Formats: sequence, C-alpha cells, structure tokens
Amino acid sequence: MYTVNATDVRKHWSEIIDGVVRVKPTFIKRTRDCVVLANEELFAEVLSAYTFSAIRHDENDGSVTLSLREIDLVDNAPTESEAKLMLAKDILDYATDYYNDFAYWSSAPNRKSHIPYILRAIMLGDIDKIGECISCQAGKN
Repeated sequence: MYTVNATDVRKHWSEIIDGVVRVKPTFIKRTRDCVVLANEELFAEVLSAYTFSAIRHDENDGSVTLSLREIDLVDNAPTESEAKLMLAKDILDYATDYYNDFAYWSSAPNRKSHIPYILRAIMLGDIDKIGECISCQAGKN
C-alpha cells in the first residue's frame, strides 16, 4: 500500500526525489528488498531522539572522567567541558570507523544497538554539536 515498485522509481526518479524532499519519505520495493528513501532533514529529526549520556566521576586529582552509556567510551580531562569535547571527538572517530565498515560492525550482536547513535554522530558531523548532545549525570566514586 505504501510501497513503490523499484521499476516505477527508476521511471520517475526526479518526481520521486522531489516528493521525498518536499512531501514525505518513500518506501521502495525491489523483489524481496524494501528500502526507505527520506530527506536529510526528516532523518535528522527521527534521530534527534538519540542523545548521548555520560556518567561523571570526579577524580581525586580534580580531573573529570566521563563514561558514555550508549557506547563503551571513556575520557578524562581537567574539566567537564574538556572531557565532553574529548568524548565527542571519540564518538565521531568511532562513528566514522563504524560507518566505514558498516557491514562488519552492524552485524556484531554487541554493536548493533550503536546504529542510531552512529548515524546521529555522522549526521551531526561536528565535535561541538556532538558535545552539545552529551548530558552528564553524577556517578559514584
């Protein structure tokens, strides 16, 4: 009901793209495969529900350690804001590596849940923007 046959998509490519950009996503069916074609703005909105949260640990030396909940990443820096930026850089590096070998990482059972966070980081594409998406909660030392 909602799907468009791949043959029709090929025949009406420009119209399909215009509809996806200006109206709504399109579900495309090709044999047994089904894909969704969506514009970047809509995809970013869907992924906006995925934020990053970190547990904050204040160390004895006065530094701050942030441990990301969604992905196993940990960073330590003199301040929370510096630790957030370091964590944001690590998130983007990890997301880039994951995306570049997507077939491998997305098939790993312990890494499959990372997919929306990887896509969110790739879409944001900027350490400062990723850092703004990290919320910190106090942990127990």
